[in-house]
Amino acid sequence: MNGVTGRMGYRQHLLRSILAIRDDGGVPLPDGTRLQVEPVLVGRNADKLGRLAAQHGIADWTTDLDTALAEDPAPIYFDAQVTSERKKAILKAAAAGKHVYTEKPIAESVAEGQELVDAAEKHGILNGVVHDKLYLPGLVKLKRLIDGGFFGRILSVRGEFGYWVFEGDYLPAQRPSWNYRAQDGGGMVLDMFCHWNYVLENLFGRVEAVTAKAVTHIPERWDEQGDPYAATADDAAYAIFELAGDVIAQVNSSWAVRVERKELVEFQVDGTHGSAVAGLFGCRIQPREVTPKPVWNPDLPTTEDFRGQWQEVPDNQEFGNGFRAQWESFLLDVHAGRPHPYDFAAGVRGLRLVDAGLQSSAEGRRVAL
Repeated sequence: MNGVTGRMGYRQHLLRSILAIRDDGGVPLPDGTRLQVEPVLVGRNADKLGRLAAQHGIADWTTDLDTALAEDPAPIYFDAQVTSERKKAILKAAAAGKHVYTEKPIAESVAEGQELVDAAEKHGILNGVVHDKLYLPGLVKLKRLIDGGFFGRILSVRGEFGYWVFEGDYLPAQRPSWNYRAQDGGGMVLDMFCHWNYVLENLFGRVEAVTAKAVTHIPERWDEQGDPYAATADDAAYAIFELAGDVIAQVNSSWAVRVERKELVEFQVDGTHGSAVAGLFGCRIQPREVTPKPVWNPDLPTTEDFRGQWQEVPDNQEFGNGFRAQWESFLLDVHAGRPHPYDFAAGVRGLRLVDAGLQSSAEGRRVAL
């Protein structure tokens, strides 16, 4: 596991996924036995790795990736490094015959992503890319509604994502400073369009065209040492995605927005027979049969409680952590020797959308994929 000293790599992948699976005795197999896991930590900071290993009872850690790939019996390599370091490490792991599971974006460009696809095919390794949002309760409920025909014909999707990331002078920023430097692989489009691509294509249909505007609302921020730096990466993106089946999706993504909704990300889906608003955890619906008939009157205040007219979708099942759920799926796929559905090729499709979004923003036009 390379890069787990970072916030996401540590909290979601090491602590809440792999260590949770280990401490629960492994992943259950169909024959009643369990597939156990044991992490090997890899990174650049020996002090951080040593402390993590001691804190969590992890026997093996190293700052030497090459030796680990050559000598360690672990069959899977996981990468949660900064994006700029990812490709070369994954290529080494593939050449060493390791199956690879990685955070996204899988590389900094489509060409680099295709290198990873080709390397995986050449070395015969199984590969997967984190698609965590598909495993979260709100989107699982939304997928259930789609599969059950609740919406009738889906017309449109509207997504709102983001929150206020402090600049670092008034209060410390809650995201790493490299996220706001283009030269270090930062940027809203590179980060989030990969997410939106897999959410849209797995729920509603492949993205066929995009019109986007990427902006840097806050041009100066302060880093972890309190020093000012130029924010060279886009911190917000506003996009219209045209999907297969004539579905239109509009998604706003911003680290310079204050939240006035139930969750940090919400998707409203409107169809001929009903609508839904799904976050990462909850999902509310309004069928055609109970849709109210509001009247626009600018001379009188609105008295209707519109949010109160929606019905919450019940859980109907126990939902676990989405990152852990996909880890378990990938581990089972490796154990069975079968391809993981969310592979490097899916990651490349995300990068193609990133490229199209940036091109659209730079040239001020619609870009077909």
